[in-house]
Amino acid sequence: MVTIGTVSALLAAMGLTVLNLGYADNAVANFDASSWLWSTARSELARVNGITAKVDTRVEVPQAKRHQMQVAQTDRLLVLRDLNTGQVSALDLATLQITATTRTTPGLGVNVALHEDAAFVVDAVQGVVRQLDPRSLVPVGEPIQYPPGITGGAFDGKGRLWIAVPSEGTVSAITAAKLPDQPASAANTDGGLSPKQIRTHTVADGAHELVVSTLDDGVAVLDRTAGALVTVRGDEVRKVALPAAGPGTLPARTSGARVPVTVPDARTVHVVGDDGTVTEFTVPGAGAGLEPAVAWSGRFYCADETGGVIYAFDGDGQLVDTIKGRGSRGPVELEVRENHLFINTPDSSTARVVDDKHKVSEVDKYANDVLGGDPPPAPPPPPPPKKPQVGKPGAPRNVTAAAGDASARVSWRAAPSNGAEITRYVVEGGGKQLEVGANQRAVDVTGLTNGETYRFTVHAVNAKGAGPSRTSNPVVPTAEVPDAPTEVTAQERPDGTVRVRWPAADGQGAKIGKYVVTAASAGANAPAGETKGTELVVPAGELEYGRQYAFTVVAVNDRGAGSKASPVSNTVVPFTAPERPADLRAATVPDRPGAVVADWTPAVDNGRPVTKYQVEVGGKTVEVTDTRATVDGLGNGQNVTVTVKAVNEAGPGGAATDTARTVAEPRVTVTGSSTTATSVTVNVTVDAGGGQATCTITADGRTGKGNCTSLSIAGLSPGTSYPVTVTAANAAGQGTAKTTATTKPLYGTATCVNGPDGDQRTYCDKDVDGRNGNEVFEVPRQDNDRQAGWARPGTRWQAYCKVKGEHVDSWIYNDQKASTWWVRINYSGKNYIPWSWLNLDGGDDIKVLPDC
Repeated sequence: MVTIGTVSALLAAMGLTVLNLGYADNAVANFDASSWLWSTARSELARVNGITAKVDTRVEVPQAKRHQMQVAQTDRLLVLRDLNTGQVSALDLATLQITATTRTTPGLGVNVALHEDAAFVVDAVQGVVRQLDPRSLVPVGEPIQYPPGITGGAFDGKGRLWIAVPSEGTVSAITAAKLPDQPASAANTDGGLSPKQIRTHTVADGAHELVVSTLDDGVAVLDRTAGALVTVRGDEVRKVALPAAGPGTLPARTSGARVPVTVPDARTVHVVGDDGTVTEFTVPGAGAGLEPAVAWSGRFYCADETGGVIYAFDGDGQLVDTIKGRGSRGPVELEVRENHLFINTPDSSTARVVDDKHKVSEVDKYANDVLGGDPPPAPPPPPPPKKPQVGKPGAPRNVTAAAGDASARVSWRAAPSNGAEITRYVVEGGGKQLEVGANQRAVDVTGLTNGETYRFTVHAVNAKGAGPSRTSNPVVPTAEVPDAPTEVTAQERPDGTVRVRWPAADGQGAKIGKYVVTAASAGANAPAGETKGTELVVPAGELEYGRQYAFTVVAVNDRGAGSKASPVSNTVVPFTAPERPADLRAATVPDRPGAVVADWTPAVDNGRPVTKYQVEVGGKTVEVTDTRATVDGLGNGQNVTVTVKAVNEAGPGGAATDTARTVAEPRVTVTGSSTTATSVTVNVTVDAGGGQATCTITADGRTGKGNCTSLSIAGLSPGTSYPVTVTAANAAGQGTAKTTATTKPLYGTATCVNGPDGDQRTYCDKDVDGRNGNEVFEVPRQDNDRQAGWARPGTRWQAYCKVKGEHVDSWIYNDQKASTWWVRINYSGKNYIPWSWLNLDGGDDIKVLPDC
């Protein structure tokens, strides 16, 4: 799938290895202005040249069809992470071969970051940041450990990796260790240099929900709970309050001095300048499908996933362009690279490139594809749903508290959002008020007094205001707390549940009354449940399928005192059987007997890759890996039900059904006919049986032509009745219809002229003894004894047939019709006149008459 010329050019320009670059390689790195874009349907990467807006290289990634893919790239490196399998792969840009792989936990929660020759894998759930040697994907030095549930993990323009810790309200920068001269291997990972955490800044209160966007020099942190943006540039930390009407979001990377904060629910973008000023603009359209706005070359580009449209705004917030892509659908990815903005829709064949002059060029990622052309265009997006009634949130559910040593741990279930996304929770009690991120639904309240009784209230806040509070159980902090459970393990199960286990905790003289389990995911902590035993089964659907989770457990004794949280468990990714495939369409295969074809939209995988689809039709079952299948051998003209199920590690999911009919033999109905003296035209309607029919007409051993609406046959005899057959044929067989048609009679006009001067014979206008003009004979010769009479010039006579006879001159035609042909006409029955004296209708063609 890669052209020989392109490979040769890449090999020549990129040298022998990824990291050992020569002069030509640096030239390519500086001037190629390209980006590798992912296509899920084709399981391939397309290298798009930003200057030409053309694809110059396509590389298939094995066993990744329909998989979500994270693509981390520099001019010299390309590292992929398959979200469906967790596999991380390094691609050698010189050979376009995968040179190394390593495993991570599948699903959302792990990401790969690249800058120059530094590569990092960030496990947000476990809180582990590890540097890898991109040449071998082997760890470099020791990892940096954070509390579970971190977020961020992208480089700024100075090569620093930024990590936010929501539980602490901090953000920190990491620098990479220098790589050894030789690629690291599993045998030499001990010792040597390690990455370093070089600075840490407090940017929010603990347990606030944080979103990170790295800058050209520093980082921007959105405190979604407090509605503020904090920027760290050098040693300067600036906090700016936002007038946001709902939770905002940021792109992973921001170019330039101004940071756009997108609020999808309100379809607004707040732009924060480096001087702290805030401007605002509104994005057209409806719904909450906005992706984070991306700053590029003085403009802000905001993608609406619902319709595959990108809106461009100038620095003053004025809409200046609306970018629509042919066939674009699904998620939209925007990335600034190589002085260009690359817009990729992984689920479609198109991408777009925007240069620094804001010229937009469309890219066909499937260009020169030997396997076929573009997929059919996507149907228009459905109309936006009606806006639900929006109100203040409801009360949180299951607010519980467990006492600790001079502390209490408060946790709760999510409150009903009532149409507007929850921005934060407020926890009050013991003279304290804590604001907690919407996804941080477990918090430790410290600074309490042992022996006193405390109750805590929790209420949610959204764009409409604060909802009602719910009060926890009373707790009494004490120093006599149980030990924390140890060795917590988690196991995801095919039915969608997750089983969490731990050994019994030491109650330190008191009986353990219950255990409280908290689930940590990337940037979030939330209660998973309580139990009196040492096992908790989290119900199916409680946790998001395909997302990574780890768990901590707190032991609570019968006096209400709780331990510290246990060490974090292993990471699991909940999964269950796939959803029912969507948009199933079954149809006749027009050119194949007994066959139907079905296609469908890929099923939601529910946490594990869909490995195949089971297609059942009329008692036959086939298995395919694509989203299209053809089933044969069903018989002609059969109505069948098509059933499709997606299969993953958990087994087959729900069934999608549709009906179709195999192609049937065509049926022909004659609707009318018309004739000339020598031809018949038959009009028909044809039921092609769902196939592609071709039609023919036959009569008197002759075959005519036409379409399956009107067919004609020529060369027939005038005034003759013919049986006519029309046949329609398709892949299933033939159908016929018969009719009878009679050609029209053929007439001729008698013609004559006096002989030349001095010629005493008269042939035209009067009787002469022994010789009558325009004679008609009983035989095809001028036999006076057999003369039947004479035809007055200008009279018309029906012509039946022709026969060879005596030669007759033709004065009126300067003897051009002198001929031996005689025509039998309806003169006193059926007698003969020389063709030389009879001008036939329709061109005077003697050949149209049949032989007598």
